[in-house]
Amino acid sequence: MHALVTGGGGFLGSGITNALLKQGNEVSIIGRGSYPHLPSSVNRLQGDIRDLEFVNQALVNVDVVFHTAAIPGIWGRDFFSINVQGTENIIKACRKNLVPKLVFTSSPSVVFGRSSLEDADETTPYPERYLCEYPRTKALAEKMVLQANDASLATVALRPHLIWGPGDPHLVPRLLSKAEKNKLIRVGGGQNQVDIIYIDNAVSAHMKAYEALVRNGSVAGKAYFVSDGEPVVLWDWINELLQRLDRPAVSKSISFRAAMTLGVCLETIYRVFRIKREPPMTRFLASQLATSHYFNISRAKKDFGYAPLVTHEEGMNRLVSSLNSFPQED
Repeated sequence: MHALVTGGGGFLGSGITNALLKQGNEVSIIGRGSYPHLPSSVNRLQGDIRDLEFVNQALVNVDVVFHTAAIPGIWGRDFFSINVQGTENIIKACRKNLVPKLVFTSSPSVVFGRSSLEDADETTPYPERYLCEYPRTKALAEKMVLQANDASLATVALRPHLIWGPGDPHLVPRLLSKAEKNKLIRVGGGQNQVDIIYIDNAVSAHMKAYEALVRNGSVAGKAYFVSDGEPVVLWDWINELLQRLDRPAVSKSISFRAAMTLGVCLETIYRVFRIKREPPMTRFLASQLATSHYFNISRAKKDFGYAPLVTHEEGMNRLVSSLNSFPQED
């Protein structure tokens, strides 16, 4: 089998790439970098998913695409072109090259408005309004992928939330950097529960969803929440990580209401003055840090046999060990 992974040099993409290689598959990746950390057997295709001609050429003789590439974050201008138009190009190239399978990495934020989501399942509707462009554009992309499902192209979308573990370039380094600078501020009462998913579990979910597409297509055209199986109390989890790494615990706090007000003010200022860097607080960030958002993964368990491989305790031990071996740069 020849698999192509978009964003194959990223955190999740690298995990999927390595898993595919272990199964003896031919693997190509699309990315903007050279990714020397990947095995030499990987066919690296350097380019932009917004370039349809490049994508068309990349998907020649491909049997499955794992589309993990996206622009993350909560502030910026390229969300639509990369997350939506890039995904549209992937679908078009799959059609042109008769690629039969497409596994799309979505996000639980596609159903997040501003209120808590507790044990939400896949019947939860998309909100009418979003607090930032990332979830809005991921929702548009997810809809396109699911609507593209037909007899010639089987598609499935996975919604992993807060992927963590050794090698994470986003969540944990950001937390540690802010902690070192005493800039971590708890938003809300601190008892909100959130889902997270260890990297090995996220990779396993993608592989199992693909296998189900091949086996009988019962997952085709559907979206699935996947997680570590039980939510964590967000601020307890953050403080546990900080404590294990001898960092100071979070001591500052702000109410949810005050954080939302601050977010509105900062978003307005940053837009008026066209400031490109991310504001220290936004409405979306305030909501994510103060509300509960955890999801029911029964559908993934039933439809393609998903089960977390790594427990929270084991995952935390592995993460702390890796960080102690290779300390983060401030």
